[in-house]
Amino acid sequence: MSKLKHVAIAGATGAVGVEMLRCLEQRNFPVGVLTLLASARSAGKTMKFKGKNVTIKELKADSFAGVDIALFSAGGGISKEFAPHAVKAGAVVVDNSSAFRMDDQVPLVVPEINAADCQNRPKGIIANPNCTTAITLMALYPLHQAFGVKRVFASSYQAVSGTGAQAIEELERQARAWAADNRKWDDVRLHNDHLKVYPHQIAFNALPHVDSFLESGYTKEEMKMEGEGRKIMHHPAFRASVTCVRVPVFRSHSVAVSAEFEKPVSVEAAREVLSKAPGLDVIDDPANKKYPLALDIAGQDNCAVGRIRKDCAMDNGLAFWVVGDQLLKGAALNAVQIAECL
Repeated sequence: MSKLKHVAIAGATGAVGVEMLRCLEQRNFPVGVLTLLASARSAGKTMKFKGKNVTIKELKADSFAGVDIALFSAGGGISKEFAPHAVKAGAVVVDNSSAFRMDDQVPLVVPEINAADCQNRPKGIIANPNCTTAITLMALYPLHQAFGVKRVFASSYQAVSGTGAQAIEELERQARAWAADNRKWDDVRLHNDHLKVYPHQIAFNALPHVDSFLESGYTKEEMKMEGEGRKIMHHPAFRASVTCVRVPVFRSHSVAVSAEFEKPVSVEAAREVLSKAPGLDVIDDPANKKYPLALDIAGQDNCAVGRIRKDCAMDNGLAFWVVGDQLLKGAALNAVQIAECL
């Protein structure tokens, strides 16, 4: 990776864009020229990279001249509109949105799992998976390699930062409002004027509603683990029943997984497999109250797995708890790792 690259970040001022910039710097990615792109209202402002101010430019169709790698984190509509312009200009696009994930001509990549897929990109685009999918597969895929996963039942507990900066502000605003009113523990409801991002109060609450509902009763977010998991693991028979829940946590998603495998699996054998998996830490000592916590994993590159135990309801079943920073491994870090693969 010694050759310097012209790198562009589309959506540089968003929560994920900021983390992409930080990852490029911390991982010493060979950036020769850096172009930061955002909406017109952010144009002219500056962001720091390696101690220098970089001026943000407005994202336009002609923004990608000379760019080698374009990291997109500005939403599916923006990606669909501008990614083709970046490819036409000669860049490889790494897109964090859902716009191209299930496109047969666009690889969907978690580098620890299927980095080789980066080389087959007929549209010039590589997609980043959904954050919950990526975090879950960091623990599930090594087990699949060893024991052959058939299906999973999972529940996610997703931080508000997965919705964006406004959601972080909403949780903080609601918590401050409750504290300012000196409310009791059983009096946590706030007025509707505190609701802007979520349909219900998120502070002191849990919302079983992430993304929009489908006719099946599942949400789009819940169906992503099965569809994206099949594509990333090259496992078309993989099945997943998922419930996604938004919780009042600022950062890091947690997922409770019960998985059924083709082969018999023991806790000891699973722990040995997981301890060797790249990008994954095993924190599994319940007797001493040691297990992955969202607070501890926030800001960490690695995901963490714990609470590893035999599943009581399935043959060859295993239950575990996996946590990852969805702004990093679930988004920005994974995108930069894909860029490193290139």
